[in-house]
Amino acid sequence: MPDMLVKLYDLPDNSALLERLRGEGIAIKRAMTGDKQAIVDFVGLHFTNSWRNECETAFSHLPVHCYIAVKQGEVIGFACHDVVVKNFFGPTGVLEEYRGLGIGKALLLECLSAMHRNGYGYAIIGWVVDAVPFYEKSVGAIAVPDSFPGVFRDLISMD
Repeated sequence: MPDMLVKLYDLPDNSALLERLRGEGIAIKRAMTGDKQAIVDFVGLHFTNSWRNECETAFSHLPVHCYIAVKQGEVIGFACHDVVVKNFFGPTGVLEEYRGLGIGKALLLECLSAMHRNGYGYAIIGWVVDAVPFYEKSVGAIAVPDSFPGVFRDLISMD
């Protein structure tokens, strides 16, 4: 479960993917504070309590450090940045029935692009469990040696 490093100054263009998703009725957008409870509840219901807490932290920043995927008025995916420690991407998740459509990649690229606009040259993708090939292929991320548990080592519980 390594952390991964990604160059923010060399990200792939996301516009064609966003347009394709829009054509399928899926919008990728920055979360708004008025939607905080619905988004945080979505993360808590479909993912872990730790991710719920981290997502809630995204709303303590303006603009909000969370992007969401929405279809027919319902949240189907999310991604956060700068919520565990500065310069970290994650957590992120997409409902199982929507995986494989490019939603996760679109959310990833929107967050990483926001981080780049905020002045970062590189970002850390924290605690990558099963998605190392996804991050390698999507953004050229590389594993950071000996990085687990890294910044997460002092958590009281790791759900």
